Amino acid sequence: MSLRIEDYALIGDCETAALVGTNGSIDWLCWPDFSSPACFAALLGTKKNGRWIIAPKDKIKKVTRKYREHSLILETIFETSSGAVLLTDFMPVRERHSDVVRIVRCLHGRMSMRMELCVRFDYGRTIPWTGPREGNAWAAAGGMGVVYLRTQQPLHTEENIALAEFTLTQGDQRSFTLTYVDANQPPPRRINVQKAFRQTESFWQKWCDLNRYESPWKDAVERSLITLKALTYRPSGGIVAAPTTSLPERLGADRNWDYRYCWLRDAAFTLESLLSVGYHDEARAWQQWLLQSMGSDVRQMQIVYGMRGERHLPECELPWLPGYRMSRPVRIGNAASEQVQLDVYGGLADALYSMRRANINLDPHLCRLKEEMTDYVVSISDRRAWGMWEERDRQRKFTYSEVMAWVAINHGIKAAESGEIHGNLAVWKRKLARLHKQICRHGFNRKIGSFVQSFDSRKLDASSLLIPLFGFLPFQDERIQSTVRTIEKKLTADGLVLRQQPKSRQDRESAFLACSFWLVQNLVGVGRRPEAERLYERLLNLRNDVGLLPEEYDPHERRFLGNFPQALSHIALVNAGRALANRS
Repeated sequence: MSLRIEDYALIGDCETAALVGTNGSIDWLCWPDFSSPACFAALLGTKKNGRWIIAPKDKIKKVTRKYREHSLILETIFETSSGAVLLTDFMPVRERHSDVVRIVRCLHGRMSMRMELCVRFDYGRTIPWTGPREGNAWAAAGGMGVVYLRTQQPLHTEENIALAEFTLTQGDQRSFTLTYVDANQPPPRRINVQKAFRQTESFWQKWCDLNRYESPWKDAVERSLITLKALTYRPSGGIVAAPTTSLPERLGADRNWDYRYCWLRDAAFTLESLLSVGYHDEARAWQQWLLQSMGSDVRQMQIVYGMRGERHLPECELPWLPGYRMSRPVRIGNAASEQVQLDVYGGLADALYSMRRANINLDPHLCRLKEEMTDYVVSISDRRAWGMWEERDRQRKFTYSEVMAWVAINHGIKAAESGEIHGNLAVWKRKLARLHKQICRHGFNRKIGSFVQSFDSRKLDASSLLIPLFGFLPFQDERIQSTVRTIEKKLTADGLVLRQQPKSRQDRESAFLACSFWLVQNLVGVGRRPEAERLYERLLNLRNDVGLLPEEYDPHERRFLGNFPQALSHIALVNAGRALANRS
């Protein structure tokens, strides 16, 4: 059985990422990039679906782990009755090939260790050809790729699995480097492990030095920023929502989705977070990714793309994988790419506004895009569409979507008034005023005392907490303050915010962590700072031992759920931390 989701840590090279468990096992890795087929898929199946474990042979008494300061280098200490070893895991920022480096060193005593490498390509389905190969390496070859294991430790092979057993005494060390290459490429060069370690640590520390955020929560915010950087596909600037697929929103149910793609909404939130603390290069890279992905016709804009700008993300199921703790189906691809969601236009407009505010010059094509997007949103804002939670039942006039259409038009008007773009200001302003009036009339339910999920409904939705954050109404407005109070009272479980009201008593919702961070921002905004700080501290305490967050948290079972680590949760953590710091 797979470990708990919270028992995993992330390592990555800004092009792909791996999950490392507290037991020393890498149970998930897609190679060569985030959306490639996994060659370690034990996370969604069993060890026979691929994993790489290095651990003591004796019973482990205690495991402690942490990231090296200001980096994505993971250190895990295993203690047994006979001693202790330090396992260091990292992925050097990629130059030519992608590597996973594992170094095990005995801290004291005498430790018997085991290493087991089971490579299974194509999401755990393809058993490769294995054995010694040129370049003094053990290799596994199958399908489109080959992985090479380099180590000075003697190996033997059983059932296409590389195995080693060895004993370390204090100060002894072994290193293992696993490298991926395409099947038609020659064997990769052996890397200098110590040099790779120094370069990787230097890369992350220099990146962290750019962070301008200062507050008592700086360490937590920095860890989230590092996580967001790790989820950014370096060659294109695209930001994936998570490195995993099909980790369930509810155990045993079918709410299992593939998040290894780039949602415009999440990317827009990420950009504001990064820009606000001094990271401008990522914004410039994302600008180019956006232009490449969208093309020149704003009417064809999707809510989600591949990390290289791919549009076609066909969804299918992998029947040979039983799923995380038997939560079927395992899905790859995402049919939500076919949905039309009005809110993404507002998110994109706000991201472009954030770049301008940070004095980042927009590509001239983006100025044209802003003009055409404003016109387009004016023309479609009365249509029904899908909501931000991507439910697949029916389209509606979602309140948050309409608010974000208002945001898109409002930013267009500001850009036109400043001379940045041209447009029919009279038409845009009339539409803006009309839309504001409609939202206030049909999106706010006076009997409930809250903005609601869709026009003229009674259903609460946590997306209402975003309304004041985008400037639709000020925090001082009684409708905003009433919405905050109502959501606190009726849309929480154990003090944590749910996305929406469950459809039935049997359909139990877990807390969607980003929503609780949105509540922190609202509490700050309405002048309830002590409560905001208490909630923020509680949310920080929900992070796992290395500071990572999932999509959801089950307050009843006290466990992580959903894809992990989740970019949106870490984005919301950063933004809530900024809100607290700005009003301190």
